[in-house]
Amino acid sequence: MNRNPALRDALFAAIVLILVLAIPMLHRSPAFEDFIIRLSAMALFATSLNLLVGNTGMVSFGHGMFYGFAAYAFGLTMQLTELSLPVAALFAVALTTIAAFVVGAMCVRLSTDYFAFITLAVQMLFFSVIVSWQSLTGGDQGLRGGIPRRHILGFDLGSQLHLYQFCAIVAVLGLLALRHVSMSPFGNTLRMVRDNAERASFVGIVLWRARLLAFTIAGGFAGIGGVLAALFVSGAYPELADWPNSGQAIFAVMLGGINSFLGPVLGAMILLALNDLVQRFTEYHGLVLGVVILAFALGLRRGVLDFIHLVWSKRAR
Repeated sequence: MNRNPALRDALFAAIVLILVLAIPMLHRSPAFEDFIIRLSAMALFATSLNLLVGNTGMVSFGHGMFYGFAAYAFGLTMQLTELSLPVAALFAVALTTIAAFVVGAMCVRLSTDYFAFITLAVQMLFFSVIVSWQSLTGGDQGLRGGIPRRHILGFDLGSQLHLYQFCAIVAVLGLLALRHVSMSPFGNTLRMVRDNAERASFVGIVLWRARLLAFTIAGGFAGIGGVLAALFVSGAYPELADWPNSGQAIFAVMLGGINSFLGPVLGAMILLALNDLVQRFTEYHGLVLGVVILAFALGLRRGVLDFIHLVWSKRAR
């Protein structure tokens, strides 16, 4: 099994998916099902960002733009056309991937600092368009009329259980695909670009082309997360495309671990759980959550999975 990492990853994903799908058969919990649906969207969002941050060394402050773009593209397609849900979802993800390519073409040649701030500036521009174009987007109230939850591949997305199952399957398959990208020769190329861009250029790698492809792929997978988020809230709202949402993805990556593939998934899980827990006790949940995240950062000085891996390696030696 160790000689075939792709098979090992597929088996691990299958086991996780079976366990997640089996839980409601043993005990139904609407709160838990809602959490997994939100986690499915957030895990894809954060892990796609880590393809840039962890694998390529590109810190994007505007990654939430593609999350929100896909949510609006999906919602508007469902409202304005008679396309089936799968076709509308694929169309939204494809449109988001094209948008990521266009934005990436403008900024991947820039230095690290300028790249980060240009992505933030483009996201703020997109957010302003959403809020201002009320006739199309509904402005700060979000899409009017919601999104009809139609059937897809035997799933009735009007049922919370079916939506839970669908989101879990999409999330696991999406993460498995991202894992394949990360472990492929292209993923190795991205890490070479991250670690030593000059040497990578010397051996024939076109830096801007590799970075643009990574940026485009990351935007597309963030779009899948945005579609799941739109299905969960049955609509699209400006908050999905606002810069604090990009900050949440960055927090998830830093909290779970940049150097571990499942780090952003764990980070998203911790972040959502902490947010739900803190909101029960105080209205100042942002302040409390910031203090908790700061305590994690100062205490571990790295992501949770990175810290565990470091401790494990020291004990093994």
